[in-house]
Amino acid sequence: MNQALLICTDLDRTLIPNGAEPESPKARYWFRKLAALPEITLAYVSGRHDKLVRDAIIEYDLPLPDFVIGDVGSTLYTCQGWQWKPWSAWENHIAPDWGGRDHAQLARLLHDFPALRLQENAKQNTHKLSYYVKLSTNHQYLMDAVQMRLVANNINANLIWSIDEPANIGLLDILPASASKRHAIEFLQEQQGFALANTVFFGDSGNDLPVLVSPIPATLVNNASREIKVEALQMANMADMAQALYLARGGFLGMNGNYAAGILEGIAHYHPEIVARLEKK
Repeated sequence: MNQALLICTDLDRTLIPNGAEPESPKARYWFRKLAALPEITLAYVSGRHDKLVRDAIIEYDLPLPDFVIGDVGSTLYTCQGWQWKPWSAWENHIAPDWGGRDHAQLARLLHDFPALRLQENAKQNTHKLSYYVKLSTNHQYLMDAVQMRLVANNINANLIWSIDEPANIGLLDILPASASKRHAIEFLQEQQGFALANTVFFGDSGNDLPVLVSPIPATLVNNASREIKVEALQMANMADMAQALYLARGGFLGMNGNYAAGILEGIAHYHPEIVARLEKK
């Protein structure tokens, strides 16, 4: 019997080839074959809300997942085909951090920060408050000031900074402290019985760093920016987690290591026996 494996992957510019770098032909074809193996449990881990995840599955011909961690970790869905159900245990787990407040109440607390521009309503949810921030802003200073305001109001929050490179804008997500991609993956591991040795994560950007430098075996796809690669390696070394981080570089199956090719390369690094089975199919 083949050992079960939980594959957790970011979507935009990780599995989805919507960055500047080219995608290897047939990379997503091989990824679909990988996801179809009976021992694979597939979780999409994204900043997108559920409708945008569904849109991406259709547009990019992606396999249907078993779980969706959405909104940068503030929502978690169990999936049966296209039937997706919010996992109430996760919502109950993260809600106390905000003391019963929702995103609109937090936004009122931060209304006087001129550098913060609210994202569209569709990109907010009960436990996710999201802003646009100009890249010229000193984002670390801004985040420190926001965190001080929240702490003063007894709100335990997790602030996540990332950059939407195509739009050339900064993104600031404010979540309950217990809500993040990493915490949601760990919750999923615990609830579904997946050990570290049977879990892998794939990402490309700043909001993936908490997972990339954690004990969870992770791969940074080759199309990630040089800055993210350097930062991930530095953080992993400082945390003594370098052995749990692999940087895709291309060459596997003649592919370039970008997007789905980087995912397959990471699987080959951590679980070569699975890729060997794929190649026989």
